[in-house]
Amino acid sequence: MSIDRAVMAFAGTMILLSLAFSHWISPYWLLLTAFVGLNLLQAAFTGFCPVAILLKHLGFRPGCAFL
Repeated sequence: MSIDRAVMAFAGTMILLSLAFSHWISPYWLLLTAFVGLNLLQAAFTGFCPVAILLKHLGFRPGCAFL
């Protein structure tokens, strides 16, 4: 799996988890959804993604978005 796909899978998982937690635990979990969305938006413009750096160190192969 490439870093690009792993970042998208991680972001999607975090968003779905935060939505579930906001439904069953507290609406404040929606702040995590907003944080993930903002991080994806800034990564689209800057190319900097902390998760991509972590995945690169873990040995994932680079994709075309995060080198």
